[in-house]
Amino acid sequence: MTTPHSDLLDDLPDDRLDDLLGLALEAARRAGELLRDGRPADLAVARTKSSPIDVVTEMDIAAEKLITDLISERRPDDGFLGEEGAASEGTSGVRWVIDPLDGTVNYLYGLPTWAVSIAAELDGETVVGVVAAPLRGETYHAVRGGGAFATGAWEGERALACRPAAPLDQALVATGFNYVTEVRAHQAQVAARVLPLVRDIRRGGSAAIELCDVASGRLDGYWERGLNPWDYAAGALIAREAGAVTGGRPGEPESPALAFAATPAVFEALQPLLEDFGAWHD
Repeated sequence: MTTPHSDLLDDLPDDRLDDLLGLALEAARRAGELLRDGRPADLAVARTKSSPIDVVTEMDIAAEKLITDLISERRPDDGFLGEEGAASEGTSGVRWVIDPLDGTVNYLYGLPTWAVSIAAELDGETVVGVVAAPLRGETYHAVRGGGAFATGAWEGERALACRPAAPLDQALVATGFNYVTEVRAHQAQVAARVLPLVRDIRRGGSAAIELCDVASGRLDGYWERGLNPWDYAAGALIAREAGAVTGGRPGEPESPALAFAATPAVFEALQPLLEDFGAWHD
């Protein structure tokens, strides 16, 4: 199930979306450079959130401030929803949904799978998405109705497309685990039931990157319970624009209960199984 959109957005001028995309790309690039080049050798946990292992570092906070300051300077009437506390309504109809460092635990441990995720919503619908993965040397982006693209080690910009149709038993899928012990235990049970039915399961630790891996054909599908809008807003748009299907429970869009993106064939086969296995509850 893809997210429905308002007919009013069909008349949105392309140059307005291009402006939002350009700003998101600049903000993600600057934040990614800060995180890549400014990581202190003695990086430590600044605070915790849902559990002692759900951590925030000083760099998460610094990156979100960089992003919100830059966007506010250029577009003072826009609103924000950020993982590290940025929250304002705005008056322009545009809201920026920001994860300044998706994959904080990876970053804390020096693992390369982390990203900056920035989405722009217009009247509640995601219309622009950017995910920058500096240690991959790749940036993924999409505008609603305009396809999905990536820049990286290859020359120029590359159009993204999800993998061709494959049966479920040949699908490589990914998932993630919550930081609350009871939730993680149930998620492990769900993964154990899915594992015999697919080619294999991966767990990368960054929802934004794994959604972009669905978009770029590196995965056939990805699901996770317990995500927040800043985790999936940009990546889900990129996946949809690359031909994937996104959603949550049957008939619903992606949400904290369940976020799921896959090639159309894998989505059709796996979504009812995730429902039966209780992937949407603890």
